[in-house]
Amino acid sequence: MRKQAKLKFFVALWTFVLSSALVFAQGTGSINGRVTSKGEELVGATIQVEGRRITTTTDGSGNFTLSLPAGSYNIVVSYAGMKQMTRTVTVTAKAIAELDFNLAPASNTENVTVIGSRSTTVRSMTSTPVPIDVFTAKELMATGQVEPTQMLHFVAPSFNSNRQTIADGTDHIDPATLRGLGPDQVLVLMNGRRRHNQALVNVNGTVGRGSVGTDMNAIPPSAIEKIEILRDGAAAQYGSDAIAGVINVVLKKNTGKTSVNLHTGQQYEGDGTNAAVGLNHGFSLGKTGFLNISADARYREPTNRVGVYNGTVYTTNVAQDEVLIAQNRFSRENNLHIGNSKLINGGAMINMGSALNSEINWFGNIGVNYRKGEAAGFYRYPRQTSQVILAKYPNGFLPEIHSEIFDYNWMLGLEGKLKNGWNWDMSNTWGKNTFRFDVTNSNNASQFAQGSAAQSDFYAGQLGFWQNTFNFNVNKDLGKKMNLPSFNVAWGFEMRNDHYQIKAGEEASWKNYDPASGRVGGAQVFPGFQPSNAVKETRQVFGMYLDVETDITKKFLLGGAARVENYSDYGSSVAGKITGRYKISDFLSLRGAFSNGFRAPSLHQRFFSTIATVFTTVSGQLEPRQQGTFRNNSSVAEAFGIPSLGPEKSKNISLGFTSRIMKAASLTFDWYKININDRIVYTAAFDRNDPNAQRRAIISSLLAGNPDVNSAAFFTNAVNTVTKGVDIVLNTGGKLGKGRLDIAVAANFTRTTIEGAIKTSEKLPANLFAGVLFNSTEVGRIEWGQPREKVSVNFRYNIRNWNLNLRNTRFGQVRSFDPNPALNEVFTAKIITDLSVGYRFKSGISLTAGANNLLDVYPDKLKVAANTSNNRFIYSRNATQFGFNGGYYFIGASATF
Repeated sequence: MRKQAKLKFFVALWTFVLSSALVFAQGTGSINGRVTSKGEELVGATIQVEGRRITTTTDGSGNFTLSLPAGSYNIVVSYAGMKQMTRTVTVTAKAIAELDFNLAPASNTENVTVIGSRSTTVRSMTSTPVPIDVFTAKELMATGQVEPTQMLHFVAPSFNSNRQTIADGTDHIDPATLRGLGPDQVLVLMNGRRRHNQALVNVNGTVGRGSVGTDMNAIPPSAIEKIEILRDGAAAQYGSDAIAGVINVVLKKNTGKTSVNLHTGQQYEGDGTNAAVGLNHGFSLGKTGFLNISADARYREPTNRVGVYNGTVYTTNVAQDEVLIAQNRFSRENNLHIGNSKLINGGAMINMGSALNSEINWFGNIGVNYRKGEAAGFYRYPRQTSQVILAKYPNGFLPEIHSEIFDYNWMLGLEGKLKNGWNWDMSNTWGKNTFRFDVTNSNNASQFAQGSAAQSDFYAGQLGFWQNTFNFNVNKDLGKKMNLPSFNVAWGFEMRNDHYQIKAGEEASWKNYDPASGRVGGAQVFPGFQPSNAVKETRQVFGMYLDVETDITKKFLLGGAARVENYSDYGSSVAGKITGRYKISDFLSLRGAFSNGFRAPSLHQRFFSTIATVFTTVSGQLEPRQQGTFRNNSSVAEAFGIPSLGPEKSKNISLGFTSRIMKAASLTFDWYKININDRIVYTAAFDRNDPNAQRRAIISSLLAGNPDVNSAAFFTNAVNTVTKGVDIVLNTGGKLGKGRLDIAVAANFTRTTIEGAIKTSEKLPANLFAGVLFNSTEVGRIEWGQPREKVSVNFRYNIRNWNLNLRNTRFGQVRSFDPNPALNEVFTAKIITDLSVGYRFKSGISLTAGANNLLDVYPDKLKVAANTSNNRFIYSRNATQFGFNGGYYFIGASATF
């Protein structure tokens, strides 16, 4: 099957290449150019052929390439905050014309936002005091991926996001991390404003367990102009969550054209079909305004890489079980779904802005996204009589979780300039995310008396999080008054309201109707939220900041920032930051930063609670357990001595150098160290059946008032971690034959370790419970659950109307750990190759064919039989590098009208 799929792909690829060659325009030439401002490259600048529907954008080095038939053209270049510039160029067949642009700042337009600084001075990625990556829409789309997190996963080595499997809600929202830290230790902005978090807290055995991230896949890819990544602690500038860095999604502002993007593809295995369509159109509002509308629709078919089950089905007596399997024609294949969940996703985004008068502009955006997901849990076999109503499911059943995720946002703001030269802006941002759980093809085993009529579908409840943020900011460059090249001062304040809600599911989804029967109550796979879990909590946050950046000389840049935030539920946090950059020469600069930061505990971590069925390994077998997650302020947490949650506190230091090697290449090297104290973690289970008799007695007494649960887990500030690493980025390019070759090399080497003792409590003596509260599995998840190194080498070649992208990404080693060291496993590094070939027609239509994971590479298989759950798991789901779906081929089309 796989060989046939590969053959079909290569036939489709070469058919595409040969058919495109038939229409190749022999009278075509190229324009190569670079867009700068005061010598600094502008990434993501728009280049348009006047009177034609042909556009492109500059890459990470400010370079661009256009292929055009021979003739004379007006080339228009625009960039937010810069004066538009038009130049005329003559294109000669089979020749390359050079055309550079140096844009001047606009006098009364939207301020240029540079992530990591509120300075009005435009700085390139090699002149900033902290490392910043900028990825244009063109670069993101060239990955062949259809979701923002997966696009970034393959272009930004410090960024990781792998899809999870059999992880309840986390199957439908991909955890995303920066520099190997947690999903909630990176702050996500949209157009420079804080974006709301997701409603879901990750409580299953995945990367980011116990964390609350931001659902970046709710942003339509067709709406994205570029994504900026600040790889440095920035809590002093932006507030909570920015320990690892900041990701800023910049929305499109273009007008007067319509773009359409189509994508379809399939895994080599024959499953996992993807189909996506993206639309974007920009309208003019008056003389200076814009109204840009985007809409996306995506469909993802599930994948399944399950092995053939070799355990017992009807009874633990193996011989008798084989007879029953034959009699009932039970299939040992496909009774588990291990891979991508099924998703249907649709969203829209409007970005807009215009002038109210000669002094004030207004701006804003509105977005909505809907996602419907389907995923499965573990198969319930008929021998598991405490979970299965045999009269209804004589052969057992595979329960499914169906999710409905809604995401909404709006932002409206004003900006202008006072007569004394101070720039100001104010905005209000509101966002909401809800996550509904429905369980199908299941049963509540305590309803066994109803037999085959027992309920099979359940509404299990809903999570909700929404946030309202008001900002006011002012800034001015006082450099001329102080006789300095620049002296930018910015200050402002922020008021934020957070809201968190859990809605209970229907009664049958959580209730045990016959506790004395020994059967488990609630819907199998995901018991619904109980009325006791229902909560609606809020908090208020007020913050103020001061940010100063100055070019003391043309060579020496110095910056500093301070921020204080007050939280209504725990108190205040203070953060500060100092940055510097020194130009040794025109081609070499040293830079560095030191900061302290914080991350406030989320409302989810404070108030989430549930009773869920989890599977734990007992004598090599996965066995179900009813595990309670108890609120931080609950009587059970108090009984265990779990303290009230406080903020995580960080110290971040980075040192590096940047080099501009003539005009053709740039190199950045940055070393960093991030210390995090009082890191919030989701504990391992305190189990009534603990093998240690002394621990077992203590746990049983502390859980005496909760007979329905086998174990308990909590959120607590339990560990200190140290993260050390190096980022290296090299960009170069130039003429190669009659075309242009651009090469991007990017590498991240990072290592996180837990330092010092694990914090327990007086009720939980450290000599007994440190290895239970945070066991070796959880330690390993933080230290080895993500690749410690990721290296990407990307080649982009453009010649006339053709383009070729070849990317090799090396994902480093990962490991999984177990309290039983004999079950620990190591998964070696792998190299993934992605290839695509594209052709642009004169009409403005482009076609692309390619393959992600061209060579069909899989991670190492599990070697320890006890980790395979009776041979169902071929690959680890606890430590992942790049997923285990294998090769994927695709065809895409785009057009601009």
